[in-house]
Amino acid sequence: MSYPRRGMHGEVVEDLGRRIVSGDPEATGPLDPVELGRRYHVSHTVVREALKTLAAKGLVDARPKRGTFVRPRGDWSLLDPDVLRWRFEQRGDSDMLRDLAEVRAVVEPAGARLAASRRTEADVAALEAAFEQMGATAADPAAHTEADVVFHRVLLAASRNELLECLEVVIAAALSARDRLVHSTGERPGFAVTHRAVLDAVRDGDPDAAEAAMRDLLAQAERDEAGL
Repeated sequence: MSYPRRGMHGEVVEDLGRRIVSGDPEATGPLDPVELGRRYHVSHTVVREALKTLAAKGLVDARPKRGTFVRPRGDWSLLDPDVLRWRFEQRGDSDMLRDLAEVRAVVEPAGARLAASRRTEADVAALEAAFEQMGATAADPAAHTEADVVFHRVLLAASRNELLECLEVVIAAALSARDRLVHSTGERPGFAVTHRAVLDAVRDGDPDAAEAAMRDLLAQAERDEAGL
């Protein structure tokens, strides 16, 4: 469940959600809605709606006599885009980087193989546009990351597999956060070669080459992460 980050409601969800996920001691025990209202200078209605949003993400719950409390980590909706983003913002979450690498290794080579068999000319054009945008924004980490996410989103959409397209939402959210860590350290000289190989294989309709190229791309990503 995503939400508008603007306005008082969005600010409360963003700050409190980040605190909970990071393990901030002030946001790990019972949560007093009245105290939260004072802290954020918002009404009870805003606090209530913010807690409802966080409850939908599995982060908090409320029970009679127990009040509002933070749920155990095992109950969190770990595939929620905002929970993923908050986890990555901690920068030191190496377990999350590992989990993402494993998910990508399972999903993206298969997605590239299917995309090579099922892509349309419109898909190829969208991939080319995203690739060109990546090259044009290599010195701008935020814009470069956005173009990278678009490239991978278009690729999975081109697979014409509804379940893979659902996973695209998760991969895109996590990839965006992960790439901001990697790209912020400087330009990546290998990104153009690996992405171009995937693009060429998909455009040529070569499933074997597309799968192999994606595995090479993921290997390059792993090397980039090792340099963090």
